[in-house]
Amino acid sequence: MVDVKVLVVGANGQIGKQLTSYIQASDHLTAKAMIRKQEQASFFEDLGAETVLVDLEDRVESIAKVATDVDAIVFTAGSGPKTGKDKTLMIDLDGAIKTIEAAEKAGVKRFIMISSFDTTREAILAANESFAPYVVAKYYADVWLRNTDLDYTIIHPGILTNDGATGKITAAERVDRGEITRDDVARVILACLEKDATIGKEFQIVGGNTPINEAIDAL
Repeated sequence: MVDVKVLVVGANGQIGKQLTSYIQASDHLTAKAMIRKQEQASFFEDLGAETVLVDLEDRVESIAKVATDVDAIVFTAGSGPKTGKDKTLMIDLDGAIKTIEAAEKAGVKRFIMISSFDTTREAILAANESFAPYVVAKYYADVWLRNTDLDYTIIHPGILTNDGATGKITAAERVDRGEITRDDVARVILACLEKDATIGKEFQIVGGNTPINEAIDAL
């Protein structure tokens, strides 16, 4: 298999760190970790991963510049639950769309988006006041990605936990809401990077009883 270089956007997040570790352990994938602060670099350097300093609030061109030598982009960034609506707008919406535009500018076709569990209009209406802006941001980022010519995959994980990986999930276009470990989400992303059949697919994932590769192959 041809070596694939992956730009991990939001690499310093919990999913991003686990994903970078799995990529670096792969025989045919290599990671390029996009981070915001130099002090975050040591974790990735210890893995042998390249790091680049780019803030998602910077210009599209800044992101595109570091994407020119990669084959795929994974967007795992998020503003986090403790920030206000302004950061949700700047990172989860504008940051995501700028990364999509950067992929187009850099000629990177493969794009994997980590979204929210449910980004339908119904989910926006059902969300409480504090969560609704996040769902709105993810909704429009997903719409933007769907309307591109990129080879995209959109992953909608359930409620994230820090439990150890199970290696087993339930995956489908629609599944019952449930929990999933961040480690298992990272493993799902890895599987999607390795399986071209996931291009153009969009699906929800929660913990389950089916091994990850089998669940992804069945989509």
